[in-house]
Amino acid sequence: QVQLVESGGGLVQAGDSLRLSCAASGRIVEPLTVAWFRQGPGKEREFVSGISSDGRRLYYQDSVKGRFTISSADTKNTVISLQMNILKPEDTAVYYCAASLFRSLPDRRSGSNYAYWGQGTQVTVSS
Repeated sequence: QVQLVESGGGLVQAGDSLRLSCAASGRIVEPLTVAWFRQGPGKEREFVSGISSDGRRLYYQDSVKGRFTISSADTKNTVISLQMNILKPEDTAVYYCAASLFRSLPDRRSGSNYAYWGQGTQVTVSS
């Protein structure tokens, strides 16, 4: 089992920055494949960003490219950060960290491929 805990959310103004963190714990033998998802008010959950198990490949939703950066602090991807710059009101959502024990996923942008989820952290961007 893997437990995920997100932190770093908050209320900011448009144009500000926030840094989210995801800490994974449990029986982690191999590097995790990790992603960030978000769910805005009245919206479906969507993929935001992901990192491959070897940390070499980074993935982003088009709307956050150039503004968000995902990074890992260790080789097993147990501490993952999401640096969010130039925040916009449309970035308002609950942000979730998700992890898989598999290196290769059929579709890393689909939440159904991740077995482990955090409780979420609220990000609110005011205009």
